[in-house]
Amino acid sequence: MSFLGLENKTVLVMGVANRKSVAWLSAQTLEKAGATVIYSVRSEERKETTARLLKGKPVYVCDVENREEIERLARDVSENHGTLDGIVHSIAFANYSEGFKPFHETKREDYLQATAISSFSLAEIANAFKPHLSETASVVAVSISSLTITAENYGYMSPIKAALDSTVRFLAKSFSKDSRVRFNTVNPGTLKTSASAGIPGYLESYLFSEKLTFRKEALKTQEVANAVAFLISERSSGMNGASLVLDAGMGINFFDEEVVRLAMRPEDKVRSKNEE
Repeated sequence: MSFLGLENKTVLVMGVANRKSVAWLSAQTLEKAGATVIYSVRSEERKETTARLLKGKPVYVCDVENREEIERLARDVSENHGTLDGIVHSIAFANYSEGFKPFHETKREDYLQATAISSFSLAEIANAFKPHLSETASVVAVSISSLTITAENYGYMSPIKAALDSTVRFLAKSFSKDSRVRFNTVNPGTLKTSASAGIPGYLESYLFSEKLTFRKEALKTQEVANAVAFLISERSSGMNGASLVLDAGMGINFFDEEVVRLAMRPEDKVRSKNEE
């Protein structure tokens, strides 16, 4: 048996969008470790666009905005695959069709929809699957590292991700009354994904955050997938209600010498370019 001991484990991964998504790389990592992965996508359209990627794999459609679909997913998965040893929740949505606005101008319906999909859906998923989870099952949600940072180009999603982390802690407490099922989040820094590419100004934020890492190299999605696999495995049995931050030191390196110098003396940047 391998270090992670995921052989013969069955894991549901929710949220695969494409080859760059955290959900896809997490699923691939779990499969390479010996786990059987079941896939859930949000719509028939998404099932079609990922058909080549997920060919030959068990794929279910579940729009988590609809409680009935969550209950149907739990019923169908349990009937076809039996007990689950893990669930990966890599789902988020925000309606920015009107562009980014100051937080105080956020529409109630947009905020509530994003909360239902990105945060509260985990509670409904956990409740629906509770009878179908193994004794030592692990549930992992994908959050963000900077829950206390007010990033303007992330809109209202930052407080909703904070709600997701809080939801995980309360689920861990709630389930502990009669089970040993664990709930944790993996909290990555900025990543190169298709979803992030649609955020205005994200490239600048990505390059800036890369400068703040100790290694001067941004986080890789595979590193997040590795952490997900660890949290799903029983090697992380001592973690419950926890947030595993992966940011290569970004969050504690605000006064990096190079970043401070470039901010206070931008002419140095111009000079170095000319010297090249």
